[in-house]
Amino acid sequence: MQITASTVSLTVDDVTASQRFFTDHLGYVEQASADGFAALTRDDAALDIVLLARGTEVLPADQRDQRASGLIVAFTGTGIDAEEKRLRAEGVEITMPLREEPWGERLFQVTDPNGVVVQFVEWVGASEHGLEKSQ
Repeated sequence: MQITASTVSLTVDDVTASQRFFTDHLGYVEQASADGFAALTRDDAALDIVLLARGTEVLPADQRDQRASGLIVAFTGTGIDAEEKRLRAEGVEITMPLREEPWGERLFQVTDPNGVVVQFVEWVGASEHGLEKSQ
């Protein structure tokens, strides 16, 4: 099997609210949508996102009432300072302030209206911290 894309499917209470958050603030565009469903994509290497309404019968019965929780959608890139400032200026609440870990990871988090945690990561000086990022 050759994987051509990666997608995370998130079950949320309000598909429209999450769709608006990802398109208005995170550069996603709608690829397809229907009642209780939205498929979002970007033109870069970011993960595609499918949003499904909680309770939808498309899901197996044991998954229908679960919510996207306990997971973090993480994006690794560059320019994290500018991204944090841009999101803050757009009124997005920064739910974990920008910080740098001892191993060279700089990160911050935002949370969408359905509680989906989105984390932005930039690796800096990993070799200074005795770590090498594997490719």
